[in-house]
Amino acid sequence: MVAVTDQFAAPSAPVRKTPKGTFDLIFRNASFLAALFVLVLLAGIMVSMVIGGWPAFSKFGFGFLTSSVWDTQNDQYGAWPAIVGTLSTALIALVVGVPLSLGIAVFLTQLAPPWFKQPVSTAIELLAAVPSIIYGMWGLFVFAPLFAAYVQIPLSNIVEGMPVVGTILYSRSPSGLGILTAGIILAFMIIPFIASITRDMLDQIPSVLRESAYGIGATTWEVVRHVLVPQAGVSIIGAIMLGLGRALGETMAVTFVVGNANRLSGSIMDPGSTIASRIANEFNEALGLQLNSLIALGCILFFVTFVVLVIARILVSRVKSF
Repeated sequence: MVAVTDQFAAPSAPVRKTPKGTFDLIFRNASFLAALFVLVLLAGIMVSMVIGGWPAFSKFGFGFLTSSVWDTQNDQYGAWPAIVGTLSTALIALVVGVPLSLGIAVFLTQLAPPWFKQPVSTAIELLAAVPSIIYGMWGLFVFAPLFAAYVQIPLSNIVEGMPVVGTILYSRSPSGLGILTAGIILAFMIIPFIASITRDMLDQIPSVLRESAYGIGATTWEVVRHVLVPQAGVSIIGAIMLGLGRALGETMAVTFVVGNANRLSGSIMDPGSTIASRIANEFNEALGLQLNSLIALGCILFFVTFVVLVIARILVSRVKSF
């Protein structure tokens, strides 16, 4: 009887042994050092930026953030035009790039025929690999002249004298260069990243959810709106924030097409500057307080990027809670 009971008894669960050998200890320590290296590197960057920009912060105080003066002859520097240009170009890039990216991702996952899906997917991935300087050269020599001839000049003739719209969309010197041009070029640069990540996330959603929605009579729009987007909402937000991070820190492409004018204008058609473009233009020849001011600009850009990361974390946590 005892033998029968032992025979039909449930097998015991395998016990996982915790390895305590030399290789496991090396692996644990190496993993810990890799994670610690990221924190040390981040702290080192922050400290070096603050130390390098402190002379500018201490001399100009809060006025460094609000002043529009950038006079290298008299050592008077202000970051406000560059800050406004950075935020404006990034916002334009999101307004233009996000809808296009989401449309591409939805088309590739829901509507594209198989023979067309693979070439478009490959083209998107190739666009992500194009160096930023190529975008800048294309924007300067191809896009800017066309934009000036077919958009800036006709649009300026239409809106001239109009309240508000005439200020925002009027170009005093329609050369094709300006804040709007830089924002559009940035949109072209972030579209491959947002579209690729969103496409991959939509492909990971179980097909049974989509088929169930179609089975109860939902249209393609309803499936996308009520099934796909809620399921991939966290990943979509992450993709958008990744694109925003690149738009904020992009240097060479923006330097080519933004116009590099240190002034504030009510029109997005006029030339301007960004933090990254100003640093790229002046860093090689900067000395003394000018160099400290450029490093202070980099510190401000670092802080802006950190704020964007915090906002992204808040949005992700809220989406997860729904």
